[in-house]
This record gives sequence, C-alpha cells and structure tokens, in this order.
Amino acid sequence: MKYEPNQQEYEEYVEEITPKHNLLVNCSKAFFTGGSICLFGEILKQICLKYFKLETKDALIVVILILVFLSVMLTGFNLYGKITKFGGAGALVPITGFANSVASPTIEYQKEGQVFGIGVKIFSIAGPVILYGIFSSFVVGVIYYLMEVIGG
Repeated sequence: MKYEPNQQEYEEYVEEITPKHNLLVNCSKAFFTGGSICLFGEILKQICLKYFKLETKDALIVVILILVFLSVMLTGFNLYGKITKFGGAGALVPITGFANSVASPTIEYQKEGQVFGIGVKIFSIAGPVILYGIFSSFVVGVIYYLMEVIGG
C-alpha cells in the first residue's frame, strides 16, 4: 500500500524543496543586465553619430541590427542562455531577448529538417508576438482610416 501524506506534511515538504529567492538580488541582477545592454546600445549609437556621421534615425537602425546580430550569435554559441540565467528579465525584455527567442528554437530543431524542424519551431515563441503586432496595427489602421473619413 502506498503512503499518502496528509495536507500538513505535504505543505512542509513543498516548503522544504521550494527554492528560496532573494527579490532584491534578482532585481539588482536584472537591472544590471538590462542596463548593460542598453548602455552598450547607447555607446554604439554615439559611435554611429560621431564617427560614421549618421543621422539619429539611421544610427538607431544600425544599433538595433547590431544588437540583434550579437544576440543571435551569442545564442548560437550557447552564451545568451547563461546571460539570461544570471540577469533574468533584464536580458529577456530588450530586443536581444526577442532575437534569442527566435534563434533558440531554430538552433534546437535544425536536426529535424528545414520544414518540420526550423520552419515549424522558429515561430513557437515569436509567432504570437508577431501575429499580435500585425493584428493590432491593422486594427489601429482601420480606426485611423475611419477617423479620417468621418472627420473629413
């Protein structure tokens, strides 16, 4: 016969095996990691403005491309996971985290082939975000168009 613990024993067991987290330390790590990514982006922007004489709009595009490229490269070398393990949301919230979420399934499922591996799994995380972005921009566009037509 299998032993069934009572409610109090079960709660004590759960309390015992549940990892303890320090909120202040986790928030500090996330702040440091996200801030470092943003600081790096700002340094890249200033370099583009000063040395390459780009306009602000163009410098921002270059910075985004560089950050996404570096994120995908770090994901490919299995380093971005270590950064996110340390920094938590600080590494997942910026655009680098989104690039990581698209690149990770691509790398993980490439052995299953181009169509059923990469093609199916590449949008497992990013797909809903892209779909929501496209749908919400469509809705806003329709509202804007109706306001222009009605407002005259």
